[in-house]
Amino acid sequence: MRGYGGRVLAVDLTRATITDTTVPGNSRACVAAKSPLTNLFFDSTFGGRFPATLKRTGFDAVIITGRAAGPGYLVVTEQGAELKAADDLRGRTTRDTVQALVAAEGTDADAIAIGPAGERRVRFAAMAHYWKNREGVSGRGGLGAVLGSKNLKAVVVKGGRKTEVADAPGLKALIDQTREPLKTGTQALSTFGTPFLVGPINAIGALGAYNLRQETFAEAAAVNGDTMKAHYHDRDTTCLKCPVACGKQYAIGEGEFAGTRAKMPEYETIFALGPMLGIANPEALILANDLCDLLGMDTISIGVTLAFVCEALERGWLKREDVGVPFGWGDWRGMLRLVEMTAAREGFGARIAEGAWRLAESVHPEGTKLVYAVKRLELPAHSARALKGLSIGYATATRGGSHHDTRPTPQYAAGFDRRSTADKPAFAIRSQHFTAVGDSLVMCRFTSERGFGLYVGEPYAAMIRAVTGWDVTVDEVERVGERIVNLERLFNVREGVRRHDDVLPWKVMHEPIPDGPSAGMYCPPDELSAMLDAYYRLRGWDTDGVPTRARLSSLGL
Repeated sequence: MRGYGGRVLAVDLTRATITDTTVPGNSRACVAAKSPLTNLFFDSTFGGRFPATLKRTGFDAVIITGRAAGPGYLVVTEQGAELKAADDLRGRTTRDTVQALVAAEGTDADAIAIGPAGERRVRFAAMAHYWKNREGVSGRGGLGAVLGSKNLKAVVVKGGRKTEVADAPGLKALIDQTREPLKTGTQALSTFGTPFLVGPINAIGALGAYNLRQETFAEAAAVNGDTMKAHYHDRDTTCLKCPVACGKQYAIGEGEFAGTRAKMPEYETIFALGPMLGIANPEALILANDLCDLLGMDTISIGVTLAFVCEALERGWLKREDVGVPFGWGDWRGMLRLVEMTAAREGFGARIAEGAWRLAESVHPEGTKLVYAVKRLELPAHSARALKGLSIGYATATRGGSHHDTRPTPQYAAGFDRRSTADKPAFAIRSQHFTAVGDSLVMCRFTSERGFGLYVGEPYAAMIRAVTGWDVTVDEVERVGERIVNLERLFNVREGVRRHDDVLPWKVMHEPIPDGPSAGMYCPPDELSAMLDAYYRLRGWDTDGVPTRARLSSLGL
């Protein structure tokens, strides 16, 4: 769970308080470690059945230290943990590995595994879990590479303990109250999955394209939720006990790739491998998403890194012979080949595997000016220019370029002034506490935001009371979030993070959005500096972004 992960230096894989209860969106687990991409604290969550099965072992967390002498996988049961040989799994995809391990350990077992990219320590390597038709990916930050560095191919869990709650009638009453807002708020997710976001975000001029040269994509209709559902929807998929079913399986029925069945590319993936590269071929996005999951790589990081490659080629900073394959804006075949090369660290793929920031440093003295990243983490599909709450939110996020620290969801609401900096530091702080609490509970953002509220409030305190029996107040829950954020900041401060690291991509600070509904928006350095001053003051940190002893003492840290 988030918060606990900030206390350990190894890989920390946890379930949490509400896991395997009747709370919608409860079946998520959290993986935490020092990121090989950012060199800072990082955690990432994933869903499916694995989190509930981990809880049924009776263990709250699995902490993995050291390095195995040879390829292995870890099996966690109610009796403890055992390391088993995995020589025959080397080089296999995430899906093949999970299927082989479930066959070996029993159908009541669940597994999460790395692919070839994790074995080769690609800095943005992911890990994936498969259950029925549902696929859960711990994608960001390169935590799959951490597992690979430990010679660990997978973690398998198997348990049968029953999960109890303190106040079942009280929990049922609370969930009944959230049922209607959850149903209404997740209707688009249930129908289309996250690709429904392509249309409305493009419409407000906040969908990055061509490596952020634009924030509208003329061909967005080719890859939006309506189009994808109409042409490719095969079936809905869901995590354990979740009523939303935001996951979809797609099937390509005709043409060159007829017969392909694969997971729906999420909105973030569509952005990074589509508009950011000038690609509007939906089937290419389906194939690329599946390939990244099988090989075990973060789709956001590789897409944004390839966008840098496109612009560097255009400027002449890179040559065709450097890259080794034909590639440029709109070239989806080249994109697919480079995905494969990156996972294998083959040719130019070995340089892509280092992430956008390190690649840019090696390409040109001003290369990092083209990189869309914060603290070396490539940014997702929610604009740092068109949403001022994310301008300060990204800059101060523990993880760097992550939309799961400060949330974009409230900023798309009609009553939210996304263009003004007024009160945005306070908003970012409140949102960061909300996500810290949510990741400590390890609760799905979609169900929590739409069913229980966009900020820490009484529904969350009531949920915790009903599940645990702890007599907690809203203020106490908010304080948990604040403690987590400060603890993670201390980790990063120890690694050298200061005010000069709380910055935004060069383009975000120096190049206004050129056209469209958000034309003229950007976050110049003086504007960001003023927001940082306010943010640090509200946090009780010094002017260099270091938590003061007085604030830490008041938080019991």
